Amino acid sequence: MEPLELHIIGCGSANPTQRHRPACQVLSTRGKHYMIDCGEGTQTRFAQQRLSMKRVGHVFISHAHGDHCLGLPGLICTMSLLGRTSQLHIHGPRELEPFLQSALELFCPNLEFQVNFHPVDTTLHQIVHEDRSMEVWSLPLRHRVPCCGYLFREKQGQRHILRDIIDMYEIPVSQINNIKAGMDWTLPDGTIIPNERLTAPPSPTRSYAYCSDTAPTPSLVPMIQGVDLLFHEATFDQDNEFRARQTFHSTTVEAAQTARDAQVGRLLIGHYSSRMHDEKKMLREAQAVFPQTMLADEGQRIII
Repeated sequence: MEPLELHIIGCGSANPTQRHRPACQVLSTRGKHYMIDCGEGTQTRFAQQRLSMKRVGHVFISHAHGDHCLGLPGLICTMSLLGRTSQLHIHGPRELEPFLQSALELFCPNLEFQVNFHPVDTTLHQIVHEDRSMEVWSLPLRHRVPCCGYLFREKQGQRHILRDIIDMYEIPVSQINNIKAGMDWTLPDGTIIPNERLTAPPSPTRSYAYCSDTAPTPSLVPMIQGVDLLFHEATFDQDNEFRARQTFHSTTVEAAQTARDAQVGRLLIGHYSSRMHDEKKMLREAQAVFPQTMLADEGQRIII
């Protein structure tokens, strides 16, 4: 099974602090990096974590607030300086497109690669990107501006060949892909060997949900039901619930309640307000509701 890894590039909120930087994550598998949000200074922190910008093919932006998208011009300029030639795809709310176009015209007028913008309808739960191994779905959220999260769900792979059984029946190598795809095998005497005897079930699929800035959203629960790992913002602790309501953010307890109701495997909280100085207290509050909770931190790598 190929590794599926989440890298935390930044897990702070709008006001950067000595400890945390603006939002950015990278989901890596099969030699590809899917970037999620791109706050200021992302390209610098990318280099510090020794991640390859060449492997970033798609960037998914949750909303047009600076701490989630102002790193895009710098990222694209750095990619150009590094000699990138392959296309870059950016997915995000349509409100982001004018900013991106203006930034490219001003800072990156002579790019050697194409930047393609794909508008995302933040009100719908639908596939926004699909490749051979992954589906990416939008997750409608409730914030002060159009905003959505993203659900990354692996596609079901092929069945695994049982080599000793294949050799026993002397099945030609040319038929292996057909067997993996589910074909039975017929012996010279007409006996049919069912595929279940020739193969083992495919590896289980894995899933990751990224829920950016949002007030508590009950409609989110069925969309992320049973995901292996959920990132849900917890900008404030429970003592600052009123401030969370004012700014359309979530508290630790609310993030944990979403994880509990959706029966996810693990919960990762982050997007800490600069007002929050005791993250251990935030962790205790969330774990009291959902014990499988972790704190996000820059440089963190999580295997899904």
